[in-house]
Amino acid sequence: MDILLQELSGGLPDGRELVRVLLRLAAAALVGAIAGVQRERAGKAAGLRTHMLVGLGAAVFVMVPMQVGIGADGLARVIQGVAAGIGFIGGGAILKLSEQKEIHGLTTAAGIWMTAAAGVAVGLGGLGLALIAMTLTWTILVVVHWIEERIDIRKGDAPG
Repeated sequence: MDILLQELSGGLPDGRELVRVLLRLAAAALVGAIAGVQRERAGKAAGLRTHMLVGLGAAVFVMVPMQVGIGADGLARVIQGVAAGIGFIGGGAILKLSEQKEIHGLTTAAGIWMTAAAGVAVGLGGLGLALIAMTLTWTILVVVHWIEERIDIRKGDAPG
């Protein structure tokens, strides 16, 4: 029975560490929700749940090596893997419509990438940095989109 308890509490030597892990994981999911809510409201395929899971997953990927004592070099490789691997999810969000010669989903892919970066930051203990990054991400997704629509930048009809 003792071995079962040891395995279930693997990487969590005390209650304080458990609280730290729970806070970081919850924060990573909530930080992902910042972009996810906007994408959900915009009717995009990668919405709230996707962004929350990406943030949470990225945090787990960096927290596990830290918990088991992997050094900075190993952690750097994990982060590189997360950054590269998330591109596959982002790539799946991008759609090229050959008849219209348009590409859709680049903003969603970039949002997924930013969510992974914020998740990594939270996993490493940088919640403040992650919140600032996701606030800027939300501003870009909402405010800059609103400005684009007002001046019709994407259609080339901007005055001047």
